[in-house]
Amino acid sequence: MKKILIIEDDRGIAELERDYLEASDFQVAIEADGTMGLQRALKDDFDLLILDVMLPGHDGFQICRELRKVKELPILMVSARQEDIDKIRGLGLGADDYIIKPFSPSELVARVKAHLARYERLTATTVPNKIKSINIGDLEIQPETHRIFREGTEITLTNKEFELLLFLAENPGIVFSKDKLFDQIWGFDAIGDTATVMVHINRLREKIEPEPSKPIYIETVWGAGYRFCNK
Repeated sequence: MKKILIIEDDRGIAELERDYLEASDFQVAIEADGTMGLQRALKDDFDLLILDVMLPGHDGFQICRELRKVKELPILMVSARQEDIDKIRGLGLGADDYIIKPFSPSELVARVKAHLARYERLTATTVPNKIKSINIGDLEIQPETHRIFREGTEITLTNKEFELLLFLAENPGIVFSKDKLFDQIWGFDAIGDTATVMVHINRLREKIEPEPSKPIYIETVWGAGYRFCNK
């Protein structure tokens, strides 16, 4: 049974989310305080985190930042704040999704299942019909072990960053629009698809490019999208 932690200070919302998730055979824990929630998320082994942005103690952005230093579980941020800057900030800190309140509990369950399924596929110990590594320039991408190295030094990526990089690297030279990348990697309707893709592309460049402002791997094709260069 998959374990989910909800960090939400509105008890009514948290209990409603819990009831729907438990009806779908998930094991659910709730923390109402951000500081306590962060401690529990770091201490215990959860499969997914549902994280409110506005919390007492540590806020959702702080929790996401600290968790991403040590854990790679899927993180779904929820908030009543609809400003694009908040969405971009959450995604930029490593959240896998950003859901605007109010939302349907059944939609939340669907997103939880989708993220868990993608995480399981991404971190499977064996990947049928996949080559063991992709070597381009000073990059080495290992699909089976979910690891990437630049000049022999391992780089830490979030799940979505790795999945996006792997998809582009497996299809070098092909230009993909932001909408196509969103459909391919996220696979369902979520907020701000264009912002989501752009944020993850920028974060990838910061991590894999020698000069992020002059990318040599992930190129922008103005008016069309992005392509991976394998020169």
